Amino acid sequence: MINLVNVLRFKIAATVIFWCVPLILFPASALTTLGLPEQGSYMFVRMLGWAFLALCVGYGFGLKAAMAGRYQPGPIWVGIVSNGGACTYLLYYGLVGEWATWGIIVQGIFWLSVGATALITLGLYFKGVRGGLPQ
Repeated sequence: MINLVNVLRFKIAATVIFWCVPLILFPASALTTLGLPEQGSYMFVRMLGWAFLALCVGYGFGLKAAMAGRYQPGPIWVGIVSNGGACTYLLYYGLVGEWATWGIIVQGIFWLSVGATALITLGLYFKGVRGGLPQ
């Protein structure tokens, strides 16, 4: 059964594996090889990776509370706004072809992220806001 704990675990793991680690640790050449457009500086890409990691820290506090059976609305609402917004932008820019010429690996990660962020947003809403934990 999917519950808030599982939603948060999935969110943290997927974000760290597919976004934080590559954006923070991969060399620029690897990011380009994967399909990101070549950039003069990857400063903002690196900063985005750290911002995603910071969100995971907040989700970690929400996970800890959920595992103890407590409702902590902050991380849940941050996740809804973050994932809902990411889903909307990724879907829009994917449909208009903004990253259609980027590498196939990046395109695949982006399309998978559309589905993942949609499911995470719904999971946080239904299992967190409307879910079984006491409010």
